[in-house]
Amino acid sequence: MKSLLIAATEAEEHNPLAPEWIEVVLALVAFAILFFAIKKFVVPNFEKTFAERSAAIEGGIAAAATKQAEADAKLAELEQQLADARHEAARIREEAREQGAAIVAEMREQAQVESARIVEHGKAQIEAERQQAVTSLRAEVGTLATGLAGRIVGESLEDDARQARVVERFLAELETAEAADAGKDA
Repeated sequence: MKSLLIAATEAEEHNPLAPEWIEVVLALVAFAILFFAIKKFVVPNFEKTFAERSAAIEGGIAAAATKQAEADAKLAELEQQLADARHEAARIREEAREQGAAIVAEMREQAQVESARIVEHGKAQIEAERQQAVTSLRAEVGTLATGLAGRIVGESLEDDARQARVVERFLAELETAEAADAGKDA
């Protein structure tokens, strides 16, 4: 019974909330083994994976920045080409306008030259027809005048030379009279 009493006193002395020193030592040893194993095997793998991921992310960021710079350069180049194309189109339109104006001016000039030529040709043709009419009228007037003069005088004016002189003198007097009338009207 004595041993029961000792066991009972010991049980009374032992606090269930306070760990025993052997348990504490065993827990510390297990913790140290686990800490060493994690530090030796798990942490290097985590650090390696973290370094690889960091490098991949940094490489991706650098590649994205490079691609962005290339895209910006390409965009600037395309904008420059577009601006050049607009300038070229404006220049071509301006040249076409100038050429159109030159063609219109040339056509006007040609039309004026052609108009002047037609007018001159018309004047020359009218003058030629007038001269022909005057010549024809002179001949008819001469024939009629000599016939009439022959009837009035009662003698025949058959001599062609005399007839021509009479007609010429008559027409000269007629033209002088017309010129004198025109001078008075002016």
